[in-house]
Amino acid sequence: MRFSDRTVVVTGAASGIGAAATALFAREGAVVFASDIDVESGKKLAEETEGDVRFVRCDVCDPAAIEALMDRAAEETGGIDTLLNNAGAGGARESIEEIGPDAWDRTMDLLLRSVAMGIRYAVPHMKGRPSTKKGGASIVNISSVAAVGPGYSPTTYAVAKAGVLHLTKCAATDLAQHGIRVNAVQPGFINTNIFTASLDIPDELKTQAKAMIAQMSSNAQPVARGGEPIDIAEAVAYLASDAAGFVTGTSLIVDGGITLGPRHSWDPEEGGAFEALIALEEQVKQAQQTA
Repeated sequence: MRFSDRTVVVTGAASGIGAAATALFAREGAVVFASDIDVESGKKLAEETEGDVRFVRCDVCDPAAIEALMDRAAEETGGIDTLLNNAGAGGARESIEEIGPDAWDRTMDLLLRSVAMGIRYAVPHMKGRPSTKKGGASIVNISSVAAVGPGYSPTTYAVAKAGVLHLTKCAATDLAQHGIRVNAVQPGFINTNIFTASLDIPDELKTQAKAMIAQMSSNAQPVARGGEPIDIAEAVAYLASDAAGFVTGTSLIVDGGITLGPRHSWDPEEGGAFEALIALEEQVKQAQQTA
């Protein structure tokens, strides 16, 4: 029960990583304020999850709604011990030579400004909490492997998630004086609705598409299975717990190894440059022996 007597706020809680994290925190003793714009799924989550889960509708693109969420959590429980800034979506898909300013701003508001404002409005309720004396008061931000380089997502999403990483470091330095730790998690390809939601296909086909994405992702990295929301939730829980009391301003990559290198670096069937050199060496030796 790592989170007994603690208050946790989770944004984007109605599905995927947010739902998995909500269930984990609640199961381990926290009072969880689960927020989302999906009211039906959010209420169902609160009703069916073991523990104390309280759903609050919150559009993280509206700073006033974020402030109201944090105020409500503090009013009902006396403060906030952990904030998980998780809400997000795929955002604008256009390349940099095509995207318009409005689409750019909407994506940044959803993926980056919401994280900044989540921190801004949670911190007044985190100062002086008992957990700060145990190393447990913490903020965890969901970034992405897209933050480390191109090729994992659309451009605007990648830039926003890179911003989340730098914001995490800056916030960690700002908030150290209050005993508040700030860290990030960078998921790889996780089997959630974020991919199918961005596809222009009928809803009845999205379940099939999700299964296809899961199969594709299981072949995309050294760990030969698709990532699941619980994989990220476990990483979040570690960073939020007292076990990570000496950890701040850093990011934990949870990606099955997809960022380790190109496929030939880990797939023996692909072969790499080094293996090609070894093979060439053997060919030269054989040629010398037959000469």
